[in-house]
Formats: sequence, structure tokens, C-alpha cells
Amino acid sequence: MANATPAVVYVVSDAAGETGELVVRAAAIQFMPDKPEIRRVPFVAEPEDIDRVIESARRENAMIVFTLVIPTLRDHLVRQASIAGVASVDLLSPVISGLESLMRREALHRPGISHPLDDDYFKKVEAVEFAVKYDDGRDPAGIVKADVVLIGVSRTSKTPLSMYLAHKKYKVANVPLVPELKPPDELFKVPRNKVFGLLINPEKLNAIRRERLRALGLGPDAMYANALRIEQELAYATDIMRRIGCMVIDVSDKAVEETAWLILDRLSGR
Repeated sequence: MANATPAVVYVVSDAAGETGELVVRAAAIQFMPDKPEIRRVPFVAEPEDIDRVIESARRENAMIVFTLVIPTLRDHLVRQASIAGVASVDLLSPVISGLESLMRREALHRPGISHPLDDDYFKKVEAVEFAVKYDDGRDPAGIVKADVVLIGVSRTSKTPLSMYLAHKKYKVANVPLVPELKPPDELFKVPRNKVFGLLINPEKLNAIRRERLRALGLGPDAMYANALRIEQELAYATDIMRRIGCMVIDVSDKAVEETAWLILDRLSGR
């Protein structure tokens, strides 16, 4: 049974806190449709910063997840959270301690060094810029230049998937398939093994589009969410994918990460 009091997770870090938030979000999926409110507290530098978080958590239905690499801050949080009766979870220390034993040397214990400005970093930035430039079929020239081309009807997660793959350093172009628009000629000229078609259950798509209309302040009866229109769009998209001969993925019940894994697995040749 869901708790009547809203659950809160404070993600405390002496860096940006991205790692902690990603872990919490991954774990929270297991409690859908309920989910906790996640409050990131980044760049913690003083014990007083930690004390304020603990005091807030003590007054709420909350826990603290932290990625603190500075030992004094980590020890302070563990001690004060225990005194206040606030649950806390240390994500990094067990791994760091294990690595220290494995590598027979002490860790640097220096926050904010997880994203060095090396060649790998700039390739990722270049891929993200590419995904933005060639999003939603803005320029067919991107199809030829891309490492991955995503095709599908509206609301099949083409854009978030493009950005996820971009963070893996793949240059991605995505192209919407609309019955009234002729698909770019480039789609039929590039190697089919770099094109991936995204399909979705029509009922699922209808629900997603209705929610999108509601978010925009529009009524649910627009043609965008019409069941017959959706069937027509999916049939058209299926025909295009068949003509191209590309891999087709049903994204109905898949997270973006799962779809990305299938694409990366195919690209690796496994």
C-alpha cells in the first residue's frame, strides 16, 4: 500500500550529484506508479550544509542518499543522520574501499573529477550537438553523416533516445514518419544496419498523445490522438521500415535505456 505521506530522497554530493540521482531514479522505477520526490543537494562543502539537509529530512518522510568523497563530510553525515534517526545510504564508499584494497593504494578523495576534459569528453559534446542539429528531421543531410538513424511516428521516444546515444558518443539523426510527407531519399540510400525503426502499441501511443495534449492545454479529441489516425500512421511507418529493411524495435514497454542497449548490441555485431 502506498504511503500517504509523500516520500522524499535527498541526494547529497560534494560534486554535481548526477551519479546519486541516476541511481535513485533507477531504483525508484521499481515502485511505479508511485515515486519519491528527488531533491539534489550538490557541491556540499561544509558540515553546516549537511546539518540543514538532515534537519529537513528529519521533519519529513525522507532519506538521504549521498556520494561524498571527502571523508570528513562523509563521516559527519553518517554520524549526524544516525543521531537524528534519518536513514542514509552511502553509494560510493563501499566501492572506493574495495578499489583501494584491489589496487593497494588510497583513493584521491577529491570531488568533481569524474568528467575530465579529454578527447572522450569532446566526442560526447560533438555527438550531443549533432543530435540537436539533426533532431526531428530538420535536415536530411544528417542522415548520411549519422552513426545511427532513428525513424518512427511522433512520441516514440526518438529525441530522448537520440540524446541518450549521443552521451555514448554516437552521432544520431532522427526522422519522423508522417503519412502526408514523403520520407527523405537519404533513408533508402544509407546502409540499413544503421537505421532503426521504432514502433509502439497503438493503445499505448494513444494514451501518451492524450497526455501530451492535456499538458499543452488542448482537448483529447484532436486528430493527433485519434485512434484511427494512429493506426494509419503506424501502418505507414511499418511499410517504410519494411522497405528499408532496418531493425525494428517495439518500444511500448521499454525504457529509453533498454531500447538503447538493443541498438548498441546490434551495432557491436553481437
